[in-house]
Amino acid sequence: MEPMKFTNISILGGKDAAPRSERKAAGKALRKQVPLESHGVWKPAQDRPDPLSLLQAQDEGRLQHLLPIKYGRMLASPFAFLRGSAVVMAADLAATPVMGIQTLLCGDAHLANFGLFATPERKLVFDINDFDEAFPGPWEWDLKRLATSAAVAGREIGLSRKACRDIAVTISRNYSDAMKRFSEMHTLNVWYYTVDADAILEVFQLSSSEKGKRTAEKTIAKARSKTQERTLEQLTAVENGHRHIISNPPLLVPMHEMDFSQFLNPDELKRMSDDFVEDAWSQYLESLPDERRFLLLRFHILDSALRVGGVGSVGTRCFIALLQGGAEDEFLMLQLKEAGRSVLEDYVPKRPHVQPARRVVTAQRLMQAASDMFLGWHTGQVKQVDYYWRQFKDMKGSFDVTNMDKSSFRVYVTVCSWCLARAHARTSDASSISGYLGSGKSFAEAIGDFAVAYADQTVRDHQALVEAVRSGRIQAKTGI
Repeated sequence: MEPMKFTNISILGGKDAAPRSERKAAGKALRKQVPLESHGVWKPAQDRPDPLSLLQAQDEGRLQHLLPIKYGRMLASPFAFLRGSAVVMAADLAATPVMGIQTLLCGDAHLANFGLFATPERKLVFDINDFDEAFPGPWEWDLKRLATSAAVAGREIGLSRKACRDIAVTISRNYSDAMKRFSEMHTLNVWYYTVDADAILEVFQLSSSEKGKRTAEKTIAKARSKTQERTLEQLTAVENGHRHIISNPPLLVPMHEMDFSQFLNPDELKRMSDDFVEDAWSQYLESLPDERRFLLLRFHILDSALRVGGVGSVGTRCFIALLQGGAEDEFLMLQLKEAGRSVLEDYVPKRPHVQPARRVVTAQRLMQAASDMFLGWHTGQVKQVDYYWRQFKDMKGSFDVTNMDKSSFRVYVTVCSWCLARAHARTSDASSISGYLGSGKSFAEAIGDFAVAYADQTVRDHQALVEAVRSGRIQAKTGI
């Protein structure tokens, strides 16, 4: 299998790479072409695409009966709308200034796409945890989406416009500080750099309020308690000596209860063979490193179910699979999630086609300090849809940013900005980016201006959705 190529390796290192000092100076020189202050401007173009039309175009090919749930969740608040509208912001960011250095982007770097999870060594760490939209592009786009999400979420917890702008400035300053540090570190040290749960607790204890400390302690304790055993208790049951996934429609529907005519046409139904699950399993195993394949060959699939995912993923095909190992009481749960084109692909230079699921898996392995040991992929037998696989709810946890006070919110966004910088430093040229950013305030202040201006845009776009649902243009189901 040919390796994926997201970046030009000669930029990052090797015998042909320029010294770090030269690359830093080259980055600094780019300020003349793209002034730092230029990043602060946001003004919608007169021919700006209708955001709701962009969302509905993205719905093509999704499970139509689930889409009202997606829009019902996006109705909840401007922050919920932002979470589900990466395609809208991608279109808008395409018209903003960039310095010209690309990295591997998360593509949807909002505050809720960071969280806790276990490494293969069972160590609890904090990092970016969603890569559905990952694609090479300008590093500024991830940073602006992160800063904007903080400005939008900040409004929801009652912060003033000035405080929201200050939070966005904080994100940018910390990103710059982190990038400077990573640009000076040895390459392997950047690769090994992690933010573990103990470090998170320490930061909250030093810089947060008592409420923030308690929140961090509870969130981390909850993540540690989310073992496979607990997930089995919540989502499965034993009947007649056999364990199976519990039915909870429309959020969780076992395969044997599914009406496949909802998302397969008659011809596709005819082509759907009895062994399509085994075919998917075989393809997935082939995508794994040898030692992981050897491990999973000791398991077999007992049951599977369609599951409704997060806000932006509702309507995509997402399944969970219940596996049994060699022992009668040994079980494992994996998730299969549909992967499509990244929302960024229409706005960056064309690249050779890569299987969408493989793109997601490779991006996660490159950008995360440690990744799920069961990451893999397969292509569906009937509709040729790509899926990536990973463990389901194993020591995973997330911080509820809409329930934080100001001090804990500031701590949280600071940690997120360091994780984002580390991911970019692993996949791009930290020296050039750090040289461009410099040590002054101009860039951070510009990002603050952009974030509050685009937060205003998000509020307007959210209101447009509210009105579209009210008029009947878009169907929505709330409370699900």
